[in-house]
Amino acid sequence: MSPAGPRPPRTLRLRAALAAAAVAGLGASALTALPAAAASESVSVQYRQSATGGDQAEPWLKVRNTGTSSVSLSQVKLRYWFKAEPGASYRFACSWAVRGCSGITGTFGTVAQPTATADRYLEIGFTAAAGTLAPGADTGDMQLRFHRSDWQPLNQADDYSFAADRTAYADWSRVTASVGGVQVWGTAPAGSGPGPDPTDPPTDPPSGATLFDDFDYTGHTDPAVGAHGWSVRSNSGGPGVPGAGWAPENVTFAKEGANSVMNLRTSTAGTPESTRQTEILTRAVKFRNGTYASRVRFSDAPLSGPDGDRVVQTFFTINDLKAPMADDYAEYDFEYLPNGGWGEPANILYTTSWETYRPDPWEAVNQHSQVRASYAGWHDLVVTIDDTAIVYYVDGQEFGRHDARYLPERPMSINFNQWLIDLAGQTSTTPRSYDQKVDYVLHVKDQVLSPAQVAAKVAAYRAAGTSFEDTVPAP
Repeated sequence: MSPAGPRPPRTLRLRAALAAAAVAGLGASALTALPAAAASESVSVQYRQSATGGDQAEPWLKVRNTGTSSVSLSQVKLRYWFKAEPGASYRFACSWAVRGCSGITGTFGTVAQPTATADRYLEIGFTAAAGTLAPGADTGDMQLRFHRSDWQPLNQADDYSFAADRTAYADWSRVTASVGGVQVWGTAPAGSGPGPDPTDPPTDPPSGATLFDDFDYTGHTDPAVGAHGWSVRSNSGGPGVPGAGWAPENVTFAKEGANSVMNLRTSTAGTPESTRQTEILTRAVKFRNGTYASRVRFSDAPLSGPDGDRVVQTFFTINDLKAPMADDYAEYDFEYLPNGGWGEPANILYTTSWETYRPDPWEAVNQHSQVRASYAGWHDLVVTIDDTAIVYYVDGQEFGRHDARYLPERPMSINFNQWLIDLAGQTSTTPRSYDQKVDYVLHVKDQVLSPAQVAAKVAAYRAAGTSFEDTVPAP
């Protein structure tokens, strides 16, 4: 969150949050007989088309649980098969869905053995936010669409899954479905074999202006920290407990295995004067569209002493709020609350895209995704920003997708911090401290990388023995 000041309760903070939109991307699976083991988890797919020509395909879908046990939608994948135009790439979007577009993902894949009617597929998935389907229940309308990246006309007549006469929902076996990786519905195009998992863009890591830091420093006073563009915060102010300090000495570095790891330690004894928070950020405000990634270790419990403090552990980008409700403000957050806060009683991970806010009286314009679960341990965090959407990934899986209304108008800095919302979660005066660790940070300017590409790019830096690079130009 912005250092502009502490946040009010989450219910107020999000009262102006807007609804979600969705997504981008393209793969294949051969016809597979339904194993007996999957009999209790079965789904069917209903389809209708909403556009027979022009520059968009509009496959509208419903998923129905035809089994005898509840199905977690995060385990369900649908594949809509089509014939691509030569040389074309595609983009996916969700126009409207009964359960909300924020819980629906779309990626594109390539068929391993193309047919006359299918050499690509659109794979529809679901995040944890989509919930579960009870036996006999369905998702309701999912009004989906995709188009060429250059918005040139589409020819749907040669698409395997398309049917011009399907103007009302009905079961459609030419859209396949799997649960937990096992195909349980439909017939894939004849002759198509398993293809690679969807990757759009391809898996080769692209080159481009890049910031990479392995955080290989001796301490916060290491001259290389400043020389590499970082500022370790010591000045007072928000966010967090009013009157708390920011402790640069609590930002430390140490080897863990083969890698150097940065540690942010936040401590308190239950009073503002004893509370020491931590933050490190780039001095340069020069990052905008592209890919941001980091490997972060969140902590659920203190190193010692009583648990329960309302801690916020973060990785985010931000610029300054020039005036209340200024429309050129931008902020994109991963925020983990191990002990809840902002009205939440327990663990929750948020991703939030900010358009603007007003500190007093509080008003916020943002879009968020969340999962209420423990995220203690190491996690790969990726957020991509292009001209159409902001997409968040956790451990290689899409976590949230936020729409173009929240895109940045100005460059930003890159930040990590750990702070306390207040002192009400744990009122003890026994000292305690919390650690958040960071393995690396990566930004690739103006290029959207998949999580696999991020991992490959980081591995390449490490294989080459490169612990730091910054070729991102000043704005």
